[in-house]
Amino acid sequence: MYRFLLTRQWVILTFVALLLIPSMIGLGFWQLHRHDHRQALNKVIDDSLAARPVPAESLTSVGGVVEHENLYRRVTAKGHFDPAHELVVRRRTNVDNEVGYHVLTPFVLDDGRTLLVNRGWIDSPASQTAFPKIPAPASGTVTVTGRLMPDETTAASGIKDLKGLPPRQIMLINSRQVGALLRDAGDASAKDVLGGYIELTAPAPGDGGPELIPSPKEDTSWIGLGDINLPYAVQWWVFAAGVPLGWLILVRREARERARRARDEDEDASREPEAAAV
Repeated sequence: MYRFLLTRQWVILTFVALLLIPSMIGLGFWQLHRHDHRQALNKVIDDSLAARPVPAESLTSVGGVVEHENLYRRVTAKGHFDPAHELVVRRRTNVDNEVGYHVLTPFVLDDGRTLLVNRGWIDSPASQTAFPKIPAPASGTVTVTGRLMPDETTAASGIKDLKGLPPRQIMLINSRQVGALLRDAGDASAKDVLGGYIELTAPAPGDGGPELIPSPKEDTSWIGLGDINLPYAVQWWVFAAGVPLGWLILVRREARERARRARDEDEDASREPEAAAV
C-alpha cells in the first residue's frame, strides 16, 4: 500500500520535510537567543537610565569604546559647543518617521578634549546637497546632559557608510571617522575626540541656551514591551511539529486515494467478463 513512498516524487517530498524540521527548530532557537539578548539589553538600558548622571569622560576616553554596560548611561559634560565644525547625519527619522538629519555638534570640554553631541533631528532641505539651516546651540560655557551611545558601525546598524557625500554630511556617527573629518577641516582640538557620542537630553538649567532642535526624550515605557522574538520562537517550533503531521496526513490521503483507485479498477475488471458474455 505504501510502496508509492519509494517513488521519486515522494522521496523528494520526504527529504524536504526532513530538512525543514531541523531548520525550523534552529530558527526557533535563534529567535529565543534574540529574545534573551533583547531582555538583557533592556535591563542594561533600564539600569542606565535609572542611574545618576556621571561625567562623560569617566566612561569613555580618547580613541576608546563605550562599554556595553554603559549603553544609554546618563552623563554630563561641561564645556562649549563648536558649531563652526557641525555635521549632519543623513537619512535619520524622527518620531513621525519623517526622513531628515541628525545634527552632530562637537562639544569642547574644559580640558580641551572633544565630545560628539547629537543635538537632535532636523528636516532635510529641498536640495540633498545643501547644508541645512541649523538653530544655534547654547553659547558660552554650559553643562549638557545626555545618553551615552557607542560609535555606529555598518555591521551593527546596517547603515551603509556611503562615500562622496556633500561637505559636512556623514552617514554614521563614528568618533574616529568624525575626528578625521574635523582634523581635515582644520579643527585642532579634534585630535582628542572621546569615543562614542551622547544624545542630548537637556542643557543645564539656567545656562541661557534654548534647545531648538527636538531631542529624543527619556522614555522607558517601551522597555520590556513589544518583544516578538519569543512568540516567533514558539511559532517556528509549532511549524516544525506540524511538518511530520502534515507529511503523515498527505501519506494517508495518498494511500486512501490509491486504494480507492485500485478498488475501482478491480470492479471495472470484474464487469468486463460479464459484459463480454452478454
